[in-house]
This record gives sequence, C-alpha cells and structure tokens, in this order.
Amino acid sequence: MIWNRIRGEFIDIIEWLDSTSDTMVWRFERHGNEIKYGAQLTVRESQVAVFINEGQLGDVFPPGRVKLETQNLPVLSTLQGWKYGFESPFKAEVYFVNTKRFTDLKWGTKNPIMLRDPEFGPVRIRAFGTYAMRVKDAATFIREIVGTDGEFTTDEITNQLRNLVVSRFSSVVGEAKIPVLDMAGNYEEFADFVTGKIGPEFEAYGLELTKLLIENISLPQAVEEALDKRTQMGVIGDLHRYTQFQAAEAIQTAAANPGGIAGAGVGMGVGWGMGQQMASAMGGPWGQAQAQAPQQQAAPAPAAPPPLPQAVQFFVAAGGQQTGPFDTAALQGKVQSGEVTRDTLVWKQGMAAWTAAGQVDELSSLFGAMPPPLPPAA
Repeated sequence: MIWNRIRGEFIDIIEWLDSTSDTMVWRFERHGNEIKYGAQLTVRESQVAVFINEGQLGDVFPPGRVKLETQNLPVLSTLQGWKYGFESPFKAEVYFVNTKRFTDLKWGTKNPIMLRDPEFGPVRIRAFGTYAMRVKDAATFIREIVGTDGEFTTDEITNQLRNLVVSRFSSVVGEAKIPVLDMAGNYEEFADFVTGKIGPEFEAYGLELTKLLIENISLPQAVEEALDKRTQMGVIGDLHRYTQFQAAEAIQTAAANPGGIAGAGVGMGVGWGMGQQMASAMGGPWGQAQAQAPQQQAAPAPAAPPPLPQAVQFFVAAGGQQTGPFDTAALQGKVQSGEVTRDTLVWKQGMAAWTAAGQVDELSSLFGAMPPPLPPAA
C-alpha cells in the first residue's frame, strides 16, 4: 500500500486528448504530483507542448513521442542547474498549445465607416465577414496572451481580434481609396489586400491570420435605392420606345376594365405628358453631350412635322355617372339641349377636382350666349 502510494505521486505519461473545438491552450494537471524521470510525453498532430519551470519558459516539443530525459530537456536542465544530469522526479508545468486552424470567427463593423468615394463622394459603408487563425509561435502566445490561464479558449481572445480586424480594416479602406463599387465586385482581391496589412498585428500575439473573408460591403439604404433607380434607367434604354410600350400596356389593361378605352385615353395622356417632361429634362447636359459626340451612325431621316394640337376634352357627370370625354363643340350642343348647365360637374386632365361647368374658363362662354330663364308668371 505504501509503495503504491509512492508510485502514485509520480507521473509517467503526459498527453492531452482534446474533446472540444475551441480550446487553444490546456495545462496538464499534475495535482501536486511530480513528473517521473523517463516519463513518456505524447504530442499529437496540431499540438505543441511547452514546459515552464518557476515561471520561466523552457523546452518546446513538436508532435511526436518523447522520453523525458536530460538530453531531451536542454533548456529545463539549464534552468534547474542539472549540470551533470538527473535521475529523480522533477516538477514543471506543461502547457499543450493547439496549433490547428480555428475557422468561422466572426467580425463586423459596429458603426459605419466614413470614406470619400471618387464616384459618390462622401459615403458610409458597413462590412462584415469571417476569418481563420491559428497559433504560429506557442512561446510568444503564452507570454503575450495566455499567461497562467490553465484553459484558454477562443472566446477569450476573439473580441480583441475582432476589434483589431475592424480597426485595421477601417484604416486600410480609407488609405486604399478603392471605389465602393470595385470593392463589391472584388471581395476576394480586397480581402487578400487587407489580410496582408493586418497579418503583422496577429504575429505580435504569436498568431497567424490564415484567411480573411469579406461577406458583404453595404451602403446606406438611401444610396442603394438611388443605385437601383440608376440601374432601372439603364435597363429601360430607349425612353421613346419604353413610353410606347407603356401606352400599349395601358390600352390593353383599360380594355379589360369597366372604364374601357375612355380610361385608357386619360392614362395615355398622362404618360405622354410624363414622356415629354423626361425628354425635356434629358435635353440639357445630356443632349449637349450627345450633340458634341462624333456621329458614327447613318444620317437620320427627315423629321416628320409635329402632330396637330388636340382639342380639350371634358368628362361630364350625368345621373351619378361619368360620361365623355366631349370636346367643346359637343358640349355646346349639350348646353343648348339643356343636358349641361352651369352647375353640371365637369373634369379634364390637369384639374384637381370636379368643378361646376360655369366656373371653368373654357366653358363659361358657352353659357353667356344663352338667354336667361323666363321670369315666373304673374
């Protein structure tokens, strides 16, 4: 019993079987026991074992199986003063460092990044993505980050690394002067450029930034909506043909509605007015630029004369129903027949609401030619 108790105080197998996915450093727990001379140290792939004696970093062992003897512990032997070797148990802290690649670590800007874009001017952008890293220098990582932590996980450093990535990303974006649209179209190239700039910051911690992915770079909603409208104009192309297409669609839709072609006439009039306004607006700087551009196409055919002006037409409310439209000549006949009076409600394109016919300038003259009503009989 006494012999078994004495044997239990000595550790002869040192290894770490990691059952987690986020542990970066794990300290081998000795529970006050000493490491036996000649103990077997097993370091698996994606691991490094670091021996520390009284706070001083000693030997570092790569993957493999090692028998702990004087010749295998040169640094620790020097720290312990084992000038002629040793054969007795010894005490040392053993830290296993996980050197595998830790992936899918998130980063993102908490606040928009202000920058001056050569095309849009001052803009604000947001960005987010993922990155991957691993321990490159176990000794530096323990000195700078881990310290005496017996179990160090990614959660203890990802916040710091995320802030580092975002801070350096903001600086790189401002210095690169890359247009926002070029960033969106070249995520991979831009991410590689940012990785090269941020990499040295990770190395100072004993880490290696193996991959940085940019999943999205977004503009404010108002700017994105303006870009969508600009894209729509590019898709429309020939404004004149688009207006014709819209008019044809309006006629087909109106034919299937109770209002019939009469309603389509109003829609076509509105569409024609909008088309004229847009054409006038495009006739400014754009029209001048087109006029100054070299003429590479064939000479256009002689221009046709403009269409004759259309007579003003009014809709008339009769019996609670909308009738018309009628031109001025037709309305004059209805005034003479008594179908339309000064109080009859009428409407034409451009009027805000239905109005009494006697109050409309174009129709007031129709009622002036009519004799007043006869006085009542005595």
